[in-house]
Amino acid sequence: MEYVKNNNFNLLLIPEIGNIMNELVNTIIIGTGRFIPENVIKNENFLQNEFYNANGEKNPRSNEEIIQKFKEITEIEERRYANDEHVASDLAYFAAKDAIESSNIDSESLDYIIVAHNFGDVKKDNPKTDIVPSLAARVKAKLEIKNPMTIAFDIPFGCPGWLQGVILSNYLIKSGDAKRIMVIGAETLSRISDPHDIDSMIYSDGAGAVILEQKISDEPVGILSHLTRSDTIKHASLLTMDLSYNPNYGKKTLFLKMNGRKLYEYALTIVPGAIKDTIDKAGLEFTDIKKLLIHQANAKMDEAILLRLLKLYGIKEVPPYIMPMTIAKLGNNSVATLPILLDLLLKDEMSDHSLKSGDICVLASVGAGMNVNSVVYKFP
Repeated sequence: MEYVKNNNFNLLLIPEIGNIMNELVNTIIIGTGRFIPENVIKNENFLQNEFYNANGEKNPRSNEEIIQKFKEITEIEERRYANDEHVASDLAYFAAKDAIESSNIDSESLDYIIVAHNFGDVKKDNPKTDIVPSLAARVKAKLEIKNPMTIAFDIPFGCPGWLQGVILSNYLIKSGDAKRIMVIGAETLSRISDPHDIDSMIYSDGAGAVILEQKISDEPVGILSHLTRSDTIKHASLLTMDLSYNPNYGKKTLFLKMNGRKLYEYALTIVPGAIKDTIDKAGLEFTDIKKLLIHQANAKMDEAILLRLLKLYGIKEVPPYIMPMTIAKLGNNSVATLPILLDLLLKDEMSDHSLKSGDICVLASVGAGMNVNSVVYKFP
């Protein structure tokens, strides 16, 4: 195939005009990467914390009881924190390098670098958002990419940000504007979590990356369908920034705050239907799906979403090994959970889970906004 640049569109030149209707422009994954910080923070590390409730009163339960209940609900045993000297753009860079190496491409060939995050670069000793220049620009500089036509920009879209970057990349590739894009999700949630809030035990740090490429084929592969929705009028404030629950904290630092019960209800109400709509849009049944990769926010919530999704299809038994999970060991690192999970799967580093050519999976996420998105993907 030969491409020419014209009015910002890549025009596909096909020698035999009769083949045009048989050739499909697809968006496929050609490489993945991840960076998981080495610092393991176990649940026991929180035994010395002073936990307060949202009303500013000290939690009356013992920390042992709090931690045990927390584990039962979330299944989180440990999480990872970034090194003190690293910020989110560093983690993004490490994941990007891994993805470039695994795809064996020249980084100068990238048309776009998209970084999904929510808080920018937050330093360990100065918990303030830093997003100038963009994290994508910082990653491009760290990779020493000289090509001025490699466009770098960020997406703040809550936890679904990385998957939204993938969806946007699909539009760019299918429109002819790009042939190769890297999408990164990176976050250091440990830097913006209130040490006096029980929810602080949920959050972790990490980064994941994927490289997407245009593929011309006779049959659809790669991204088969996608869906995004935003519910703001009643649900925008389920995740917000606010002061510490400890009234004696003494600083005006803003921390991530979550209405866990309402968020859980929203996710169970909206996410299963959104996933089904995406599968329907692809012309498939749930029995066609090999794996469900869902944002790692809360194990019990993800399991409840799966059960409700199965109910929509009239399926009573959970298919074995349908939903790989990382949250028990990695916690919730926001936009990084899905690309890290995908990288582990594609590099055969998850026991009882694998993906091969022809397999179809669903990737789905839910988070601040509130935003929900879903993608159906077929491996070429």
